[in-house]
Amino acid sequence: MNAPAAFSILIVEDNADLAANIADFLESHGHQVDVALDGVTGLHLAVTQPHDVIVLDVMLPGIDGLTLCRRLRQDARSTTPVLMLTARATLDDKAAGFGEGADDYLVKPFELRELELRIAALVRRAQGGGKLNQLTVGDLVFDLGTRSLQRAGRPISLPLLPLRILEQLMKRSPNVVWRREIEQAAWGDSPPDSDSLRVHMHTLRAAIDPPGLPPLLHTVRGVGYQLKAPDDPSA
Repeated sequence: MNAPAAFSILIVEDNADLAANIADFLESHGHQVDVALDGVTGLHLAVTQPHDVIVLDVMLPGIDGLTLCRRLRQDARSTTPVLMLTARATLDDKAAGFGEGADDYLVKPFELRELELRIAALVRRAQGGGKLNQLTVGDLVFDLGTRSLQRAGRPISLPLLPLRILEQLMKRSPNVVWRREIEQAAWGDSPPDSDSLRVHMHTLRAAIDPPGLPPLLHTVRGVGYQLKAPDDPSA
């Protein structure tokens, strides 16, 4: 019999005892677990570290779970599955969670085994999306589930911010994306100076447009950037 799959899981839960119980259970079953006891730390870990699933409490200090989930989906453009935990069991409460981008909902108190089963189901769903969970522009392929990137069959490694910018450009391809839209996708409501975007675009261009391959990334002066396949006739 095959061993069960192991996942990387982020738990964002302000009840330290409950968070420890969940983490101990999941780690005893072979999973890798990160824990945050407040929303600010949870958001930071969610956008800087890769996870297969985020287990997210609704009532959190700093940033509540609904706001955190919304910022993950809208600002960070994260596609990581989110399972919300809450003591609130009404349909309106669940609708609020799903409306902010949650993928599943588990009402406290719950069995730890059920939590693990729901986590496994979310990962299977995310990884089983195939091309629906994949962005392609020409020979550039970005798997949103594994966050892996390749061009012409060769893997590419990128830091978080250039990867986030690339995801925005690929989703909008072959349209031109304005600079301010790219900055919003990368930094939310606190964009840095203009030189920072230029540096990240240089890193991105060097990675995806190596010598010998036709360029995919184009600068539209005074407007922004465009990612398009070489045979795409769009300007």
